[in-house]
Amino acid sequence: MAEPFRSERTAVILAGGDSARLGALTREIFGEEMPGQFCRLWGKHTPLEQTLRRAALVIDPSRTLTVLTAQHARWYEPLLSSIGAAGPAAVQPLNRGTAPAILYALMRLKKIAPDSAVALFPSGHFVADDQTFMSHVEAAFGAVDARPEATVLLGIEPTDPDPDYGWIEAGQFLTNQREAVRHVLHFWERPAPKVAQCLYSMGCLWNSFLTVARLSTLLGLFLITLPCLSKTFTAIESELGTSSEQTRVQRLYSRIWPSDFSREVLARCPINLAMLQVSRVEWSDLGEPQRVIRLFAGRGAVQPPRDVVRFAQQATRTFRESRLGSAGVCNK
Repeated sequence: MAEPFRSERTAVILAGGDSARLGALTREIFGEEMPGQFCRLWGKHTPLEQTLRRAALVIDPSRTLTVLTAQHARWYEPLLSSIGAAGPAAVQPLNRGTAPAILYALMRLKKIAPDSAVALFPSGHFVADDQTFMSHVEAAFGAVDARPEATVLLGIEPTDPDPDYGWIEAGQFLTNQREAVRHVLHFWERPAPKVAQCLYSMGCLWNSFLTVARLSTLLGLFLITLPCLSKTFTAIESELGTSSEQTRVQRLYSRIWPSDFSREVLARCPINLAMLQVSRVEWSDLGEPQRVIRLFAGRGAVQPPRDVVRFAQQATRTFRESRLGSAGVCNK
């Protein structure tokens, strides 16, 4: 019997964000405002280092591209040098959101692995069990090998109705019940608290943002949903990897608007969008102050001062109150 097709595995580590909501918290703990992916919140390793190590369990580091932003150089340069990161990097001149960051990385990967499947890893996540978590990523790669048109998101089994997460409603199985990969019926991005409670009771999942798809499939999604952005990057494709790349990318970023991958690419093109559920793995997105505080407590780390805890609680309340009435209603 013929061996099942197995595509080359590549990865994009998204480490160019500003973690704006953590700024005051990191200032109190570390003495300066800095993006969360570069903070040693507990143990010896930053979330970025942990993400790189996690991805390397399944993907060759030389086929892992890290997206960074130039203004963060004083944090990422010593960090990447100290761990001897083997993979290439794409340094953005400005942070223009997740959509340009991902598209820039995909265009770079197209040069070195055009027929690959890609896993997109946010670098600001906590995962308690890397081996089990990456077994789900490997399963997502397998689903994409079997169904090249699919884009597979990892959905996290929620522990509470947190309204600061994106939520996913899963539909029918993609092929059969043994694969545990389902079609995505609906997205909710940071719903109002009452809606989040409804979604939790419905059995919906947190959106981890970790995405696996064929490189060609992802580029096709950008062409459909953000055609101007796609054409802008295609125009400089021949200069990527050359001495003129930095100049051309600088000009490109100076004239593009910020855009969000989940909201402006995936949600606009839900056909062939699928989800694989991650269960029994402790996971958290560290982009919200209260989550960082909870993980401090749960992992026996040095506790931040009480005024930092109060700040985190107030920041969360303020953010949620600003969204009341802005999210859709769950009528399920």
